[in-house]
Amino acid sequence: MYNRVILLGHLSKNIELRYTQSGHAIANTGMATTRKYKGADGQSKEDVLFIDVSFFGRTAEVANQYLHKGSKVLIEGRLKLEQWTAKDGTKRSKHKVDAEALKMLDSKPQSQPDHPPATSSLPPQRSQPATHQTATPQPSQPTPSFTQMETDEEIPF
Repeated sequence: MYNRVILLGHLSKNIELRYTQSGHAIANTGMATTRKYKGADGQSKEDVLFIDVSFFGRTAEVANQYLHKGSKVLIEGRLKLEQWTAKDGTKRSKHKVDAEALKMLDSKPQSQPDHPPATSSLPPQRSQPATHQTATPQPSQPTPSFTQMETDEEIPF
């Protein structure tokens, strides 16, 4: 089966970075996306969707270093369902996105009082925010992205 999500929006909260016992970085945040449309009565309407997003590895560290609440981003990843039992015994669930690709879309970096200035340098392709580029995964990724599918016969469902 094919599980791919592409979201464009703004972060709804600051990045929360943590490390596993084995030293792998995991960052969690929220994202807001907006859909604008005209209703049956001709009035302009707007639907806002809030979704949790997780980043892993170096992407988590980069997100923590450069992103903050309000940052405009394009995220490509997998939709995941988390399920748990609440303290009162009820079963709960929510959808979230495990990000595999990140594009920073803000035109220039803004000052971030919550984050100290960067002390390490990044490779040139990640050090500057991208401006309105499509999210195309690197050729080394085994699954094709939405933009790589050319005909309806290739859609896996």
